[in-house]
Amino acid sequence: MIHPFISGNKWRKLKYILLEADHLGKKHLVTFGGAYSNHLIATACAAARFGFKSTGIVRGEEVQNDILMLCKLFGMELRFTDRSSYRDKLLLFSELFGDDPETMFIDEGGAGELAVKGCAELITELSEEAYDHIFCAAGTGTTAAGITHGIGEGSLVATAHIVPVLKGGEYLTDVIKKYTPHQFEMHTDYHFGGYAKTSPELLDFVHSLCRSTGILIEPVYTGKMFFALFDLASRGRFAPGSKILAVHTGGLTGLLGMSSKFNQAATF
Repeated sequence: MIHPFISGNKWRKLKYILLEADHLGKKHLVTFGGAYSNHLIATACAAARFGFKSTGIVRGEEVQNDILMLCKLFGMELRFTDRSSYRDKLLLFSELFGDDPETMFIDEGGAGELAVKGCAELITELSEEAYDHIFCAAGTGTTAAGITHGIGEGSLVATAHIVPVLKGGEYLTDVIKKYTPHQFEMHTDYHFGGYAKTSPELLDFVHSLCRSTGILIEPVYTGKMFFALFDLASRGRFAPGSKILAVHTGGLTGLLGMSSKFNQAATF
């Protein structure tokens, strides 16, 4: 609803990063992601929209796909790097661009304090405050931290429910606590094997929700979050009459990397 490519939480994460880049006189945005990263598209589009140069450092061997094609259409230069070098992003940034004062480091997924600040504003935009539960998916934990912080700072009664989309997502508890002292609940059993991993059950659920509501979701983030919400509700986790808000974090271009899985799914 915000923008077709700088969508959902991506704009919220980038908002204060872009303002900071402008304030510091930075002309070149350098960021990181996998070959199917929604963040890379969002950064490429935002850079084009607001007059920055952009470079995306892509994890893994050089490939071509529809996601990266869109990044290049928005003017982003792509540099592929081996997974070992990719682990230390600050070092990699320093080696490639350390002598250029006009470059701005943006972490993978836009993660960081400025992104948390932007995501917290989501709570101030709600049309009503009487929610009992607010759900969101978590990859880096940045959006989750922002929403949790926004709930706490706004003194809302709602409980933040965080659904990690990667295996071993328990560590995100510490990531979120680094940015906010407010309480939240973690639901770590809905990763379906790991980041970007799926199962026939998850694909069937995504297909069912899309065709029955007209709301488009994808299996990497929003599909797992909605699956968790529906599953918990079916188990009587919420009191009758509870008002629940599910935050759709966008990222629908991720579907472009999932077409083969859906074409193979029995119900599609």
